[in-house]
Amino acid sequence: MKPLVTPDGVSAAADSARPRIGFVSLGCPKNLVDSEVMMGLLDRAGGVMTQDAASADILVVNTCSFIDAAKQESVDTILEMAQHKTTGRAQKLIVAGCLVERYRDEIQKNIPEVDAVVGTGELEKVLEAAGLALPPAPAASDSPFTILSAGVAARPEGELREQQGRFDREQWDGATAALPQYLYDHTTPRLRATRSASAYIKIAEGCDHPCSFCVIPNLRGKFRSRRFESVVAEAQSLVAQGVREITLIGQDTTCYGEDLGLKDGLALLLERLAQIEGLLWLRFLYAYPNKITGKLLDTIAKHDNICKYLDVPLQHASGAVLKSMKRGANAEILLKTIEKARARVPGLVLRTSFIVGFPGETAEDFATLQQFVRDAQIDWLGVFTYSDEEGSKAFDLEGKLPRRTIEQRKRALMKQQQGISRRAKQQWVGRVVDVLVEGESEETPLLWQGRTAWHAPEIDGVVYLNDFGPFESLTPGRFYRCEITEAHDYDVVARVMEESPLEARALAEVTA
Repeated sequence: MKPLVTPDGVSAAADSARPRIGFVSLGCPKNLVDSEVMMGLLDRAGGVMTQDAASADILVVNTCSFIDAAKQESVDTILEMAQHKTTGRAQKLIVAGCLVERYRDEIQKNIPEVDAVVGTGELEKVLEAAGLALPPAPAASDSPFTILSAGVAARPEGELREQQGRFDREQWDGATAALPQYLYDHTTPRLRATRSASAYIKIAEGCDHPCSFCVIPNLRGKFRSRRFESVVAEAQSLVAQGVREITLIGQDTTCYGEDLGLKDGLALLLERLAQIEGLLWLRFLYAYPNKITGKLLDTIAKHDNICKYLDVPLQHASGAVLKSMKRGANAEILLKTIEKARARVPGLVLRTSFIVGFPGETAEDFATLQQFVRDAQIDWLGVFTYSDEEGSKAFDLEGKLPRRTIEQRKRALMKQQQGISRRAKQQWVGRVVDVLVEGESEETPLLWQGRTAWHAPEIDGVVYLNDFGPFESLTPGRFYRCEITEAHDYDVVARVMEESPLEARALAEVTA
């Protein structure tokens, strides 16, 4: 059974006068932020969140439909939650997110238990779907959420892509719905579902890139940045609430501010956020390869509290495949990009992801990718199998590969990376590092777990703690200095030595 989202610091105490609402959030961190916004709106309108689906009056499933596996997981979860309308007390089932943008009409037609659907560009409609309403705002300027108008500034690339049919949804079910334009701001109610010390901030929405394998622009709309001051205000508010780690997210954060007239907007934003007292770790996901500027790299290198971590999905290394993907570049160019990044940011850790089995990918193309992985020595690497998505440009390409071949290539590349990771993690043994403790291990209560600055939340390995050193117990959300004592393929084990100096620095900054 899919676990329900647990808002941080919110009690779900029984209250017969308030509807109990259960949330399931699927997919990426960007989707999780959408769930947090919808929960915040419902909470402000009088709902109370619950972790128990059986006791919920209203159930909301925020779906993902990026690839086939994600769509299937979304459908399975909707059907699972629908059972609670029969076996539990649920009166309403609401489906939200990307699956709605793709199958708006079919969802309710084929799953009659679904009472309402909410697309990615209409998050505030979750209130109407739940039968709730926000209390009157004191003034228009204090409105608890912002919906960007159709006149919002756009990047020239976005206008060009629209002329080229990039956002065409005519063949999709429910395609008459407007292209999403919603963008939350710092005044929007939001209930965080991440651990208390960590939070995401979505700094942009949508995407203008022409990648032929991807339908996210059709699901999320054209690229649009949040206002600079709004992002800073939200970050300050989160730190005041006790957040120590902030991860900036967007489909492409490196385009941030281009639609607002900012040059090197992400670098400027990082520079400003790094000055917030009490913010100990700051990172961003995800970078587009040709948008990684010298100024951005220098900004990362300059500030101690900006994690030396770069997530840049490269997708492939063969020039022929990348051209077909509408990405450009080749192995040589990408290796130079990595070399430049590592030279400008000492100690930089890199994460990337690749797609194997793209239409027309030859054995030679795959061999090029394997050689690139050996040459690049990427720290964290994920591999996706090509998913044939109707509405993507790749859907109409010839040269589709057998599923068996695609799966074999994924296994081969992951096995190769496993060896690279194992050897790299062995070099970590003996290091003394700062670890953000998250709590009991998800594997066993005999261990605790945490992360270093080189681990992004949820997607990378973890640090297992089997020796608390001078402490009888550890406090989740605090930083400790630890020595790494052993390494595995992706995870490491460490012993606690002392409280991290980061704790003293944070205390000094907050009390100054």
